[in-house]
Amino acid sequence: MPIPKKNQLVGLDIGSHSIKLAEIDHGKRGRLLRSFGLVPVPPGAIAEGSIKDMEAVASAIKSLYKNLRVRNKNVAVSLTGYALIAKRIALEKMDETEMEKAIQEEAEKYIPYDIDEVNLDFAVLNAGGEIEEGSVQEGQAAGSKKMDVLLVAAKKDIVEEHVELIRAANLNLGVLDADVFALQNAAEISIDRPDGNYVIITIGAGELGINVVYKGMSSFSRDSSYGGNQITETIVAEYGLDYTEAERMKLGGVELDDQKKEGLGKIVSHEVSAWVKEIKRALDFVAATYPDEEINEIVLAGGSSRIEGFRPFLEQETNIPVVFLNPFKNLVFSNKLFDLEYLEYMAPQAGVAVGLALRSLGDK
Repeated sequence: MPIPKKNQLVGLDIGSHSIKLAEIDHGKRGRLLRSFGLVPVPPGAIAEGSIKDMEAVASAIKSLYKNLRVRNKNVAVSLTGYALIAKRIALEKMDETEMEKAIQEEAEKYIPYDIDEVNLDFAVLNAGGEIEEGSVQEGQAAGSKKMDVLLVAAKKDIVEEHVELIRAANLNLGVLDADVFALQNAAEISIDRPDGNYVIITIGAGELGINVVYKGMSSFSRDSSYGGNQITETIVAEYGLDYTEAERMKLGGVELDDQKKEGLGKIVSHEVSAWVKEIKRALDFVAATYPDEEINEIVLAGGSSRIEGFRPFLEQETNIPVVFLNPFKNLVFSNKLFDLEYLEYMAPQAGVAVGLALRSLGDK
């Protein structure tokens, strides 16, 4: 169903390495890509989801808006990393008046922060099913009636930082989402089997995210502090380069002699092996928790997912088909405005921004 123009939001993915923007018109012709672009973030301006240099990041957003000539000032942004916890829990079936108290009690079990330091929200995913074996919690019996609930907690100080940032960029915050859900929204409009079982693996500059989706529902998610920055920092230490030069070396932007090629290959191989081990640990845990479910596909997202050799190595180690996310796949766009090769190259990085642009004013 088309989203009225007045309710449409611009998706703004605020990452530690770059800020991505996507603008989509939701009309009778389908979803039309109006704008897409990115701007780099100064090193250190954003770290672990926290905004360290408000002025620099706000200036980058203003520059991106100006360069892309975007007029809609209503935006959707998202949180990620340790600032945000999303947990699927099973509660005994209860009425609405009892639920808030139960959610508060359950949250204290799963959240590693003082409960007063976070904003809590929840959504009932299934209000009357039976508890599956893999979802049984202490004190419950398989087959008993339960409510399947998604619990989300966000650190108040990080939420306030993002609210302040959007205000500083002269924009209006319409929706505050989570990266993991934005990516899932983008996957649902672009992968071949959105109702199947798949895993979205996101590797950005400073974070590796894993989201296991069974039949359209997130069943497991985890964030780890792995990412492309580790490769860059090792190159800086090994070769005495500055950060920008190290990034160019990592991405193949400089000519290397045989000795440096070999050294770079060892650095990349070491880090990629650590990523794959982390992913396999998570998938082994999920397989033990949901023994009757089989993962059909791994979907890669994030700029660092394109690191040479990572995709085939992950496919080989997991024995699961691995593809790159292309959130532009089923969008309508003008060949006069967008270069197809550019969109294909940027696709793995664009998932969060596109997923956010699918949201609308008034969404929970």
